[in-house]
Amino acid sequence: MRIRKSLFLIPFVLGGLFFLLSCKNLAANKDIGYDLSNPDLTLVLPDTLREISGIALVDSSTIACIQDENGILFLYDIHQNRIKKQFTFYNNGDYEGICLKDTSIFVLRSDGALFEISNYESDNVHVTPYPTQIQGSNNEGLCYDKVHDRLLIARKNKIAKGKAFKNKRAIYEFNLKTRLLNRDPVFEFDVDSIKKIASKEKIELPTKSKKKGKVAEPLIRFASSEIAIHPITKKLFLLSSTDHLLFIIDEHGTIEHIEKLNQTIFKQPEGITFQENGDILITNEGQNKNSTLLGFKYNN
Repeated sequence: MRIRKSLFLIPFVLGGLFFLLSCKNLAANKDIGYDLSNPDLTLVLPDTLREISGIALVDSSTIACIQDENGILFLYDIHQNRIKKQFTFYNNGDYEGICLKDTSIFVLRSDGALFEISNYESDNVHVTPYPTQIQGSNNEGLCYDKVHDRLLIARKNKIAKGKAFKNKRAIYEFNLKTRLLNRDPVFEFDVDSIKKIASKEKIELPTKSKKKGKVAEPLIRFASSEIAIHPITKKLFLLSSTDHLLFIIDEHGTIEHIEKLNQTIFKQPEGITFQENGDILITNEGQNKNSTLLGFKYNN
């Protein structure tokens, strides 16, 4: 009887294993809530915004944006597809990140300098620069973390000089109470580990050429072009424009999912923000053509 009972259970055990494996596969290719192959909104932006970099939601119809050559803040109406206000907040420079906190807009320059633009909608705008002294001159991700009331700043490349740091990336915290940067990273990432995640999720990646006799390795730079926090899931979304990849990161800094972006749609994704209902907006820098703003509905 025991033998027969065991044999009777085999199909159920195998079925259970198949179910678990199927769930694991679904987790690796999970529905992130967006069909990023089919934009629900496509706007061709004016030539003034050809070099658009960071974007931030102001209200349901307005985004604040910058472009990476001039210290100009733009308020853009996405319903009427027009710039409704613009003004110079600082000298020309490589401005990459932007976020909103109450009545202030923060802008990140690639050298790590932060600029707080207070009362940006009034006629009494005040600009305060903060030299964060973050290492490196290639910082391209900025967002407001509402849960912890802080700003997050992402480094685009390695965190320090030397071969040992070649594949190390980090995100730092700017304390809004002290207006100082925490020198210890909030999150640290290792590019080699990210390659393993991409392999597990079966993401086709370009390969880096190797010397004769050595197998070519998948190429991932994990070079942040912008970051934003999902208003509902609280997950961190990180764009790596050079990789044409979108990374979804949990509150502990663990990469949960990697989404490959269609290069025909996302020619150079540089900006990302969310509507309050979870709808996502992503901008493409124009290079030699017009820049675009793409909107995707959130299917919760």
